[in-house]
Amino acid sequence: MLQVAVLADGRIHDEAAGVLSPRTRVGTTTGAVFKIGSITKIWTATLIRQLAHDGLPGLDDPVRDHLPGFRLSDPDATASLTTRRLLTHTSGIDGNHFTDTGHNDDAIERFVATLADEDHLLPPGTIFSYSNSGYVVPGRLVEVLRGRPFHDVLREHLVTPLGLTTVATNTYEAILHRAVVGHVDADGKLVPTKRWAVSYHAAPTGSYLAMTARDLEFVRLHLTDHTLAALREPQLDAVPGFAGGVLGWMLYRDGVVGHAGVSKGQKAFLRVAPSAGVAVAVLTDSAGGEPLAHEIITAALGDLAGVKTAPVCVPPANPVPIDANRMCGTYRTTLYDITLAVENGRAFLIYRARNELAQSFLGKPEDRVEVVRLNHSTIITAEPKFDGHQVLSLVGSDEHSRARFLHNGAAAYRIA
Repeated sequence: MLQVAVLADGRIHDEAAGVLSPRTRVGTTTGAVFKIGSITKIWTATLIRQLAHDGLPGLDDPVRDHLPGFRLSDPDATASLTTRRLLTHTSGIDGNHFTDTGHNDDAIERFVATLADEDHLLPPGTIFSYSNSGYVVPGRLVEVLRGRPFHDVLREHLVTPLGLTTVATNTYEAILHRAVVGHVDADGKLVPTKRWAVSYHAAPTGSYLAMTARDLEFVRLHLTDHTLAALREPQLDAVPGFAGGVLGWMLYRDGVVGHAGVSKGQKAFLRVAPSAGVAVAVLTDSAGGEPLAHEIITAALGDLAGVKTAPVCVPPANPVPIDANRMCGTYRTTLYDITLAVENGRAFLIYRARNELAQSFLGKPEDRVEVVRLNHSTIITAEPKFDGHQVLSLVGSDEHSRARFLHNGAAAYRIA
């Protein structure tokens, strides 16, 4: 099932198809609410921009100036981390902290406190490395500086002023609407998920916010309010193969901005061509909804804004060999040690779990994925999963001219 909405010439047109759940068979309408996943980060950045417009906090102020007691495990990172680094995913906070701090209004506060006990892998400003965990911190800034729980601030400062009657900021609001059930991969088959959301601490990053595609009205605010245009200004160079970082948004080719979001078996897509005043939202009930969404977005932006989107990446028919001297080696994240190696002329990514949580994700201590070279700085998985091929970039250079990072949106740093 899916919803599609298009904003063009100042008007919004929307359509829906399918059923909310294969169990209930209740039909999807344009009034059904889908979770938008990490598109929520644009909403969180907007709340921060509203605060900054009021003079607090400045984007380059140290976070600890506004969060009493804020601490990371690295004292230098604690002292230098700014809101700008958080909003551009250059905080260095690893994205894979999964501490469950419950579903109460103090969950965000409690989660931010746990960051003091987690390894801080990269100094702030080192490289773009997508971090869900890091985006919890701006949510906590919003709570402290507004004196209200995050979901209340969302409603009071964005949802209600914009008249968005179908936006749900938490589970209790979502069940008052036609709420969509997501689908997840289980042994190669898509099955309905049994959970709506994770711990409430993830609300600022994309765990709870649900809405209709027609709520593109939020995008209209960004196209008409000049104070929000700053959120679309490039802040850093793009990592090859990935969208560049701006403030909350992601920057794609030809000036298009947007975001994608995955949340408990639902996947959402938003693309905006600001110069043409055109926006497209595609909301799906499956983490495998990307190919259809890409087709819709490509057609809409091409017809209405004259923009060509990047093609879906597939392995080349005759790939050139992996550059073993530069690319091969072992790279580390909190969860995995990832080795890129060539064996008998074939290249593999070998994932080795570093802890029990990682092993539970893999289902075994080690996993091997065959890859081929896509271009001079990227590799691509040889076989697709249900959501397509995965592209990874080899970024930076160490003193031996080897890549410093293996990058799939988040950065793994070289250890060997």
